[in-house]
Amino acid sequence: MLQSWRGPGWECWGLQRPQHSAPSLPPPSHGRAAALWPSRAPIAAVAMEWKSFTADLRTNRLIRTSRPSDPLALWDPNEQTAEPAKPEEPRWGDHERQSKIPFKILRGHNHVVSSCHFCFEDTRILSGSYDKTVKIWDAATGVNIHDFENSHTAPISECSLTADSKRVVTSSYDKTIKAWDMERGQVLWSFNHESIILSCKISYDGRYVVCGLDVENAICVIDANNGKIITFVRAHHSRPVTSCCFNPDNLRVASGSSDHNVKIWDVSAQATLLTIHEAHSNVIADCCFTFSGHFLCTAAWDKTLKIWDVNAGGFRSEGACVTLMEGHEGSVSSCLFTRDASLIVSGAYDKMVTVWDVAGGYKKCTLKGHEDWVMDVAISNNRKWVISASKDTTIRLWNIEKAGQIPLLIEYKRLHGLQVIQCEKCEKAFSLLQFDEEFELVSKCLSCRLASPSRHALPAPPAGDEDEKDVPKKLKM
Repeated sequence: MLQSWRGPGWECWGLQRPQHSAPSLPPPSHGRAAALWPSRAPIAAVAMEWKSFTADLRTNRLIRTSRPSDPLALWDPNEQTAEPAKPEEPRWGDHERQSKIPFKILRGHNHVVSSCHFCFEDTRILSGSYDKTVKIWDAATGVNIHDFENSHTAPISECSLTADSKRVVTSSYDKTIKAWDMERGQVLWSFNHESIILSCKISYDGRYVVCGLDVENAICVIDANNGKIITFVRAHHSRPVTSCCFNPDNLRVASGSSDHNVKIWDVSAQATLLTIHEAHSNVIADCCFTFSGHFLCTAAWDKTLKIWDVNAGGFRSEGACVTLMEGHEGSVSSCLFTRDASLIVSGAYDKMVTVWDVAGGYKKCTLKGHEDWVMDVAISNNRKWVISASKDTTIRLWNIEKAGQIPLLIEYKRLHGLQVIQCEKCEKAFSLLQFDEEFELVSKCLSCRLASPSRHALPAPPAGDEDEKDVPKKLKM
C-alpha cells in the first residue's frame, strides 16, 4: 500500500518515501556496484559499471516521482518525466494505487484535530483542535482562510454548526462553551461550567445548545441566543455523557455514555422518552440522527456501529436495531448520516474512514492514509466528499464520487455477489451483498426492515481466519 510521507513533494501524491539515494565515491558499500567492485578490477570496467548503477538509480527515482496531471488517469510506470517541484497548494493523490480515490491533506493545526464539518453549502470546512484554535478552510483549494480569534485556553473537544452555517459553538477542556458568529468571526457569548464538557451540539434551528458533562453524568440544555441554562439534568446517565445530538425537529436530544446506554430526552416535556440499556458493550463515542429523525446511529469502542429505530411508535421493548460490523479494526470514534440517509461515514482509532451503504447495510469503501487515530468525520450534502480529522494533526478531504468504480470494490462485490433488489414495501432499489452459502435473499431495504415489528441483524462479511463461532449470523425476519 502506498502511504503518505511527510517529505516535500511526496506527501501530496500519497507515494512511498524513497528508500535509496546515490552513494558517494569511493567505493559503494551496497547494491550491484558493491558486488562488482573487486579489489583488482580494471579502472575502466569499474567506471562503466558505476555509470550504469547511477543511471539505474536516476531512472528508478524518476519512475517513482512521475505522476500524471489527472489523479484518476492510469499511470504508465515506463513513462519517465522530470521530478515535479513542490506545489504551493495541496494537490490530489491516490491513497492506494489500486483504489484511485483522490484526497487532499490540509495542514495548519499543530495538535490533534478533534472536530471537522462542511459549511456554507460545502464550500468551506470548519475544524477545531487541541491546539486551542478554530480554523476555516477553502474546500476547493485546501487553503486555511481564517482563524478565530479570542479562542479557548485549553484543547477544543468539539465544534457544531447550525444548518445555515451562520453560527457555531465550540466546547473545550477549559470548561467553557463559546458561540460564534461565523460571518464576523466574533464570540457572541461564553458559558462557563464547573466540569469538563465532553460533547457539545447546537440545534438545527440555532435555538438550543446541548452539552454532555463528565461530572454529575449530566446533560445541559442552553439558550443559544444568550447562553443561559434552560435545563440541567443531573444523573441523566450513570457515568459521564460522552456524546449528544439534537433530532432535526430540535426538540429531542439523544445521548450516549460510558455506561453503554443511549437515552432520548424531550426538551419541551422535560422527560426521558426512551432508554436503550446496554446499547453497546463499550463506551458510546458518537451518535447522529437521520434527517427524518426516525433512525439514530451510534458508534462505540466495541468496534461497531448500530442503527436504531427510535420512532415512538416503531420502537419495541429494546428497539429495532441493525449492527454494522467488520468495518473497523479499532474503536469507532465518529459517525454521520448523509442528508438522504443513503450513506453513513465513520472514523475510528484504526486510522481508517469507512463509508457504509445504509440500505444494504454493507461497507462501501474504506479510506486509508491517516497516520494516527481518526477523531471526527463529515460528508457533503451531494455525497461526493468526505473529510476526516485526525490525531496526526491533519485533515483529509476525500473525493468518493467514483468510489463505486475502484477495482478493489468491484472485485469485492463480484466475489460476494452484489444484487440490486427492489424493496417490496417502499419500492426503492437497493444493493445487497451475499456473504455466504446460507444467505437468504431479503425483500426489504434496511429502513423498512427496521420499521417492521420483527427485525433481524444484517449478515456480517467473512471473518477471514477467525473461528466460525466469532462470525455473526443473519437472523430471519
